[in-house]
Amino acid sequence: MTIVPQTPEKSVIELQHVLEYLRAHPDFLAENPDAIELLLPPKPRPRKGEVADFQSYMIERLKADKEEVITHTRTLVETSRANMNNQQRVHKAVLRLLEATSFDEFVQTITSDLANLLDVDITVLVVEADGQNIPHIQTSGIRLIPPGTADQWMQGKNVLLQDHIAGIEPIYGGGAKLVQSQILLRVDISHDPELNTPPALLAFGSRDPNLFQPGQATDQILFLARVIERCFRMWLDVPRA
Repeated sequence: MTIVPQTPEKSVIELQHVLEYLRAHPDFLAENPDAIELLLPPKPRPRKGEVADFQSYMIERLKADKEEVITHTRTLVETSRANMNNQQRVHKAVLRLLEATSFDEFVQTITSDLANLLDVDITVLVVEADGQNIPHIQTSGIRLIPPGTADQWMQGKNVLLQDHIAGIEPIYGGGAKLVQSQILLRVDISHDPELNTPPALLAFGSRDPNLFQPGQATDQILFLARVIERCFRMWLDVPRA
């Protein structure tokens, strides 16, 4: 005869058991406040002439407030982490610019290395020219635009962020079809008009249409532009004033 072992019956906790436990431990919720989030408070409708019990509404409000605080805190942490990552990228870019041993390497760093360091698809240095030469700048890796184009594009701003765009061919050349968002930065090599230094723009393009958007913080990228301006003045021996 085969003996089949019997499976022990699962203990069933009934409502009466729960009530008895809570009666014996009236401080249960005080010692386990997180348990209140697992409970659904009753919503009794007050009878005529009775005073409504707002305790359940207060509990629900506290739960909602807590969820809102958690959501805001999570958003703040994610934003802070993203800002820290961007700051680290900008610091690495600045160090790479300062490591250049020649002007050509400096320009190559701008037009090639910065894209990888800043995690964008394309970086371009655009300089206005009179159609014959570029004063103070004679090197490859720089795209030329007609006089007055920089002011037309920048609309009186030092930095311009645009999303969901079609890339501008005079800026990005063959890579224009890739660009769907961009940031344009004005680069003033010198503020002295007698030095005849041309207006210049630093362009960052991305295939992500939402990477650059109007309203984003620009303090870090503007700092990078100011560093590039000073490096230009150093390499070209342009007076600071």
